[in-house]
Amino acid sequence: MEQKFIRSFFIRTCILLAALIATVVIFDPFYQYHKPLPGLKAVLTDKEYQCVGTLRNFDYNALIVGSSVCENYNNGWFDQGFDCQTIKAIRSYGATADLCYLLDVAYEEHDLDYIFYNIDPSSLSADTTPTYESTGCPMYLYDTNLLNDYHYVLNKDVLMEKLPYMLAYSFIGDYDEGDSYNWAQWKYFGADMATGLYGRLPSIREMQPETVNAETLQGNISLLTAQVEAHPETTFKFFFSPYSMLWWDNAYRTGERDSVIYNEKEAVKALLAYDNVEIYFYQDDKETITNLDNYMDMIHFSKDINYQVYEKLAKGEGRLTLENYEERLDGMHALSEEIVKTEILRYYGEKGER
Repeated sequence: MEQKFIRSFFIRTCILLAALIATVVIFDPFYQYHKPLPGLKAVLTDKEYQCVGTLRNFDYNALIVGSSVCENYNNGWFDQGFDCQTIKAIRSYGATADLCYLLDVAYEEHDLDYIFYNIDPSSLSADTTPTYESTGCPMYLYDTNLLNDYHYVLNKDVLMEKLPYMLAYSFIGDYDEGDSYNWAQWKYFGADMATGLYGRLPSIREMQPETVNAETLQGNISLLTAQVEAHPETTFKFFFSPYSMLWWDNAYRTGERDSVIYNEKEAVKALLAYDNVEIYFYQDDKETITNLDNYMDMIHFSKDINYQVYEKLAKGEGRLTLENYEERLDGMHALSEEIVKTEILRYYGEKGER
C-alpha cells in the first residue's frame, strides 16, 4: 500500500511538473524559446530577462541599441522611416562591452540592415569587459544551455506574475508592441524634478587631463570598430543624445568635461574611417538641453525628445563628417562654458544655491 502511494505521488508530481514546464515553454513570457504565439503580443517590460531571448527568436533586420535613454523610442517610427523591421537591444548604462555582447547575440541568426546605436559619453570610458554576470543578471537566460533553464521554467514568479501579465496585456487595453521597455508613461518631466534630483557639487574640481582615460577609450573604440569591420553589410548609424545642461554642469564641476569631449572626438574620428558608418550629433541642441522641462534628471528626457531625435535621424540632420566633427565638438565645449557661466544661473545662483 505504501509503495503504491509513493508511486502514485511520484507520477502525479512528475505530471504536475511537466504541466508547469509545458505552460512556461508554450507561452514563454521571456521569449527564451520562440517569438510570441499567434494572437499574443510581444509584451516587453523586463530588458534584463527578455532582451536576449528577443534577439535570438524575433524577426527583425534592424536594432535600436543603447542605454535607458533609448527605451522610449517606438520601434514603429524606425520601421516607417527606414523601411525596416526593428527591435531594441538595451542595457542600462549602455557600456560598450555590454552592447557589443548583445550585437553578437543578434548576429548569431540575423542579417541586419541597420544598427541605430546611441553612444553614451560614459560608455567610452567604461569597463571593456561585459558586466552582465557581475551585476547579477540571469545568465541562464543568456547562455544556450537548456540544462540550467529550470531557473526559468520552474519559477513561481514567472508562472504567477510574468505569464499572467503578458496574457493580460495581450488581450486587455491597447498595449503598443513598439513601446518595448518604455518607462516614460508614468514619469514626471520638469525643471523642478530635474534640479531636485541633481546633487550639484558645492565646489569645482580641477579639470582632468583630456587623455586620462586614453587606454580604456582605445579599448572601447576597438570594440566598436570590430563590430563595424565584421559586418560591412550593415549600416551603422551612431548618434549622441541630448543630455541636459545639468549633465554638462556636472561634468565641468567634476573635472571630467575635457576628457568627455576628447573621448568623443577620438571615437568619431575612428568610426568615420568606415564606409558603412554614419554619425549624428545632438548633444549641442541648445534649445533642448537648456530647457529642463524636457528632463526628469540630468540625463533622461521625455518621449517627445526621443521623437525629435528620431526625426532628425530620419532626415539625416546633424551628421558629422571628417571635415566638420572637430568644429562641432569644439562648439560643444564652448556651449558647456556658456552653460556653466550663464545658462545654469537661471536655476542656481553665483554661489551654487537654488
